[in-house]
Amino acid sequence: MEFVPILLPEDIPPDYAQDYRNCPICTEKSRLVWGEGNPHAPIVIILDNPGAREDKEGKAFICGARQTLQYAIHQSNLKLKDIYVTYLLKCRPRGQYDKEKARAFSKPFLIRQLQDMQPKYLACLGNTAAQAMFDNNKTSAKELRGAWHQVLGLPTMVSYHPLAARSMPNLMPYFLQDWRMLGERFNIGQL
Repeated sequence: MEFVPILLPEDIPPDYAQDYRNCPICTEKSRLVWGEGNPHAPIVIILDNPGAREDKEGKAFICGARQTLQYAIHQSNLKLKDIYVTYLLKCRPRGQYDKEKARAFSKPFLIRQLQDMQPKYLACLGNTAAQAMFDNNKTSAKELRGAWHQVLGLPTMVSYHPLAARSMPNLMPYFLQDWRMLGERFNIGQL
């Protein structure tokens, strides 16, 4: 079967998401992206921030990060219905910003979102997501990948950001290995 990426539906932000408009990276034109995929999914993927969602003409498209992510999901025998993608930063940063301040503001929103969702597994992709969820600005996906961890009491997999795996082909085998590790654990738990 050939892999064909699809656009995942965006989740409707909860009422308390309006308070996120006070984030230092938000502008009047910022679009909040709370998450995408199945909001009742057992697996939640955490990325740093939403990327481009439309081309220059305003037509929706699947960016390279989402294509790579969906390819890994497909390769690990997981189903898109079992996946929800969310972000530490809930809107796309434009230009320079105080990263520590924006991340510190954003993390409580992410924690509340995860507590509300009650997934069975987490997947932190990239250094930013790993550093935020492990409360360690010096940790890296490279150090944490390939093993299971606990975050918020949940089994957590860490791997490279999909764009890193896409742009550096030497990382792709490790990225796929981490996804297979998640797929195997999830599928065994479904038996």
